Amino acid sequence: MSRRRKIAIATLVALVAAGVIYLPGLYQRVVGLRRMPVSEEAERRAVIEPPLSTSTDQPVKARMFWASATVAGTVDETDVDTKLSADPVERGKQLLTALIAGPPDPSRRTLPPGTTLLEFYLLPEGTAVADFSNTLSTAMPSGIQSEQLAVESIGDTLAANIPALRRLKILIDGQEAKTLAGHIDLTGYFMLHAPTPAPPATGTDPAPQR
Repeated sequence: MSRRRKIAIATLVALVAAGVIYLPGLYQRVVGLRRMPVSEEAERRAVIEPPLSTSTDQPVKARMFWASATVAGTVDETDVDTKLSADPVERGKQLLTALIAGPPDPSRRTLPPGTTLLEFYLLPEGTAVADFSNTLSTAMPSGIQSEQLAVESIGDTLAANIPALRRLKILIDGQEAKTLAGHIDLTGYFMLHAPTPAPPATGTDPAPQR
């Protein structure tokens, strides 16, 4: 057998061995990429079933606040049938996790989809502290309006479902940040006031005045 043929055979054997080693990993990556859209869609729908559950969960109609579909720059209430904990700390975690998962209509999202709630706890006198991953800041759409909507959706959702809250502190990666994404000041506290529920639609016009 010629030296050239030996080299060719050795090269072929090496290529086959490399394929045996790397192809399974490549296949898993391809399968993972195909599954990503499904996972993102499941994330959007997670609001109807918050992933955090406790022994004190009870069926409730949660008042969630996302960007308005009709009035730009404002948030609107969306009532969601779900289960929330009686414990205010666990309830806060459930609410913010659902808020991150997003509304049924992705165009109303207020928080970046890759955001993670790292911790949520309560201090005396009704102070809530919400600690988010750095994605809340780095993936936030540019502009003061998007930052304002994010803060309002967080604060209104917490205040509407946990009445004892009085103010909110937002942390990024466990640290106090100067701003959310360059505009909204995070060095202080945001005062919380439970939003007034919108009046129910009657479906009829008011009676004419006489």
